[in-house]
Amino acid sequence: MQAPTSDAAVDLYWIPLGAGGHSVRFNGRVFEALVAAREHRARRDLYHAALVIESDGDRYAIEVAPSPDADEASRGVVATGAVGSRRLRRLRLFRYEVRCWRGGSIPDLGEAVGGPCRVTTDPRGVRRLLDLVPSVPTPVWGRDELSAGEMWNSNSVAAWLIASAGLAVDTARPPRRGRAPGWDAGLVVARRQMVMTTLPRARPATR
Repeated sequence: MQAPTSDAAVDLYWIPLGAGGHSVRFNGRVFEALVAAREHRARRDLYHAALVIESDGDRYAIEVAPSPDADEASRGVVATGAVGSRRLRRLRLFRYEVRCWRGGSIPDLGEAVGGPCRVTTDPRGVRRLLDLVPSVPTPVWGRDELSAGEMWNSNSVAAWLIASAGLAVDTARPPRRGRAPGWDAGLVVARRQMVMTTLPRARPATR
């Protein structure tokens, strides 16, 4: 599946958790079963978000993924973070990477449900989002280090980028009967940071 061509566009894809990987799918179902039981609700399908950007004739794949090797430049890696614990970050197995891959691809994009959700075609908004990718927060994956109310993951990164770029997030929601763990964490952190940057600075005390 390819994103629709446009001079400028941000497309959000919802990929079923574990697409192409049986162990991830099984673990996701177990996780959702436990959360649903705790919250006394029906189980939902789990999704993770990926972004595809069109800008000035170039196509960028933005996603969060495990770090397979040291050749990060070939995948457009702009940031890395720890998985599970900061103490284990030196081990590549416990490291994730944020990619802004020009001309790159996203595994399992063809499994996305409902096709692309077009977030914007405003060139300025597209550029703002691209410029923000290297500064995305990289707390420990799977934990709530930023006190956002839920764990940080790939959905958090996508939500943070969309909200921080000032783009509409109301329609950027998972398919019906689905949910995206970590999405709200990205929104909370983005809004918190925007509030902090707009607060007036205290004037220095004068004698």
